[in-house]
Amino acid sequence: MHNASNVPLPTHEYWIRQAMQTLHENISPCPFEYFGAVVVNHTASSSLGDLVCTGINTVSSTGNPILHGETAALNNCTAILTDPEGHFKLSPAEALLAYRDLTLYTTSEPCPMCASAIRFAGFKECVYATNITARMAHGWPHPNLLCHEVFERVGTLPTRTSLIRNVLTNETDPYLLWQFDQSYPCPDQCERNGSNGHCVPMGSLEYVQELKSEL
Repeated sequence: MHNASNVPLPTHEYWIRQAMQTLHENISPCPFEYFGAVVVNHTASSSLGDLVCTGINTVSSTGNPILHGETAALNNCTAILTDPEGHFKLSPAEALLAYRDLTLYTTSEPCPMCASAIRFAGFKECVYATNITARMAHGWPHPNLLCHEVFERVGTLPTRTSLIRNVLTNETDPYLLWQFDQSYPCPDQCERNGSNGHCVPMGSLEYVQELKSEL
C-alpha cells in the first residue's frame, strides 16, 4: 500500500471527475450521499484507460445498506465482465482475476466495509478524493477506522492494492462537507432547504412552492 502510481496525476483527476459526473447525471448536483465510483482498465491501449463500470450510493433509494458507491461498482463490474452477450464474456474465474488489473476511483475515502471489499476483490489500485477525517470534522458519523488501516490489517491476502489518497479534494470537498454542517456552503447550483437544511438544486424550492400554491 502506497501513494505511488504509474498513472499520471492528471489521469487520476480525470477519472475522479468522471465519478463525480456519474452522480450529477444520475441523481442531482448535490445528492446527500455523494459517493460515486468508476472502475478503469489502465492496461488498455487508451492513454486515459478504459471505463469498465460505474457505481453510485443508493442506500436511501433502495433501502439496501450495503449499496455504497464502491460495492455498487463491484456488482456492476461483475455483471458486465461476465455477461455472455457483453464485451468481455469472462468466466467467473476470469472475472476474479481481472480485478488485479483494474483501478477503482471513488469520490470519498472508502468506509471499512468498502475498503474490505476492495481488498478482497484484489484491485490493482484504489484512488479516492475527500478523506474520512475531513468528513468527520464536519459532523459525519463514521466508524473510527480509516481505509489505509483496513488495508494494513488484511495484508495477508494474496494480492496488493495500492492506495492513492486525496486526489482532487478541492473539487469533491464542497459536495461532501455540507451534509452535517449547516455553516458550510452548498455546492454550486444548490441552496439550503429551509425545512430540513439539506442542499437541493437551485430552483427546486420555488418549484415545490408553485406546486403547493396550485393545490
